[in-house]
Amino acid sequence: MKRYISKFIMGAAATVAAAGMLTGCVGDLDQMPKDPNNTTPGDFPSNPQQYLTEVMAKCYSSLAVSGQGGPGGDADISGLDGGTSNWSRIIFMLNEFTTDEVTWIWPDVGVFDLCTNTWGSSNGNLYGAYGRFYTHIAVCNDFIRNVRENTFGLSGADQELADQLVLEARALRDLSYYYVIDFFGNASWAWDDMAYGETPQQMSRAELFTRVTEDLEDVLANFKESGIYGRVGRDGVEALLCRFYLNAEVFTGTAMYDKCWQHAQAIIGRHQGGGFQGSGLANDYLALFCANNDMFMPGGSLSGQNEILWGIPFAYPYTQSYGGTMFIIASSIGASSMPTVLYGLNADWNCMHARTEFAEKFDFSDGVSADGRTYLWCTEKQGFNINNTDFSTFTDGYAAIKFTNAKANSDGTMPRNTYSDPSTGYVYNWAGLGEVNGLPAQVNDFSDTDFPIIRLADVYLMAAECALRGAGDAETGRNYVNLVRARAGVPVWNSVEYNLNNLIDERSRELYWENTRRTDLIRFGLYTGNSYNWSWKNNTPAGAGIPDYMKLFPIPSDIIATYGSGFQQNPGY
Repeated sequence: MKRYISKFIMGAAATVAAAGMLTGCVGDLDQMPKDPNNTTPGDFPSNPQQYLTEVMAKCYSSLAVSGQGGPGGDADISGLDGGTSNWSRIIFMLNEFTTDEVTWIWPDVGVFDLCTNTWGSSNGNLYGAYGRFYTHIAVCNDFIRNVRENTFGLSGADQELADQLVLEARALRDLSYYYVIDFFGNASWAWDDMAYGETPQQMSRAELFTRVTEDLEDVLANFKESGIYGRVGRDGVEALLCRFYLNAEVFTGTAMYDKCWQHAQAIIGRHQGGGFQGSGLANDYLALFCANNDMFMPGGSLSGQNEILWGIPFAYPYTQSYGGTMFIIASSIGASSMPTVLYGLNADWNCMHARTEFAEKFDFSDGVSADGRTYLWCTEKQGFNINNTDFSTFTDGYAAIKFTNAKANSDGTMPRNTYSDPSTGYVYNWAGLGEVNGLPAQVNDFSDTDFPIIRLADVYLMAAECALRGAGDAETGRNYVNLVRARAGVPVWNSVEYNLNNLIDERSRELYWENTRRTDLIRFGLYTGNSYNWSWKNNTPAGAGIPDYMKLFPIPSDIIATYGSGFQQNPGY
């Protein structure tokens, strides 16, 4: 399966110009440079299947790699280096660094402001994020436009493939729009019916939401293909709709939990029968985040445990990226603090750890938690400290290791092991198959671990929340969240314990570092003000409140300057 997506992604490198090879942030909505050395729309008639699959690959690979020239250079956008500007990394920075879950200890320009909730409209990472999302939207729009305008009488299998890939491109575009709506609110409207060079217009958050969800509902209604590794399937499309409707009250002012519940029920119904207690969840939580977790992806080898409903494939050496799981694994380990060979990667950045308030949600006692989701963490048992006393010290904060580049068994189980470090005497938990002297073989310079965009566990938790908010059956919702807790090895909840205050913490424990936390805290009314503070919030060691307007990021100042009075800044900036 990795071989399939490797070929799919390699096709993007050969044909990027056909999808727009966009550079720069401000003009990302209206560029279409052409390179005569690459496949172009004019080549469509001679080999439609090659054009369709290779150019569509750019729509997918834009989620995994930053450009066409290696992991750190020749990015599709300017203003940020190729590593920092990666699609999944920029989402992580905005949705995780800005919360109680994690902090980045290096004082990188602009990143420190995200970690301390002190950003402004000139923050380069926000400008990079805006450009990255709209570059991806433009690539998808260009593919859709070219297929519709250059079909040249396609028929049979060629037409069916074209129709299906257009649906997938629309879903990919709507995925990037989800983050635009979440992060920026009132933003640019760019669609496949716009002419090249047409000036984008700013649209309200609510109107963007309506247009994108209507498009996504139509994609779902017409979707035929599913279960192909590396591509979005029906479950991924419907799970994205769940995300939209779960946050509809924040995005539009009108709650739509009933729609979220209905779509979640449909997804759950398709997955019941296999996996953990017949839920469709993977039997082993840790295996979902290892080097061969493609077995849990659509089309994966474990059809009864295809928990990763939509994911980003990473296959070394074809996808070399300083984003995705490479970024997460390397950031959370450091050779000066632990034997990094345990995690199967030839890289350790020593720069990202858990914040105190997040770690405390797992009820550690003497550095040990009964929650199986912390099995790989490094705590006082390995010389770390739960308190974030010194912002820039890696060991001042638990090492919350979740993703690794080690491998699971083919049945989806992750062998549990311990390792005694002879240099320190510390004993470490690690998981994975032993390949060299009983330890993982550190052979990859980049990660093979696929990154989950949405998992089935999230769908169960979304449904459980909808039930608590009056849009579903409460007992069914409690059973859903208890499946997630039972897999983690912690006690199931009774009807009193099943409440919103507990559920927001359970979402954090299950989904940490999967790009949901900021959105969740805002939906639960815990992000701004002093209702809930965490270490270094508002650049204060013990945490301090931030104003309500920071529920949205500012429209980057360069965007405002370029488009002038047609673009209004978000309030407060």
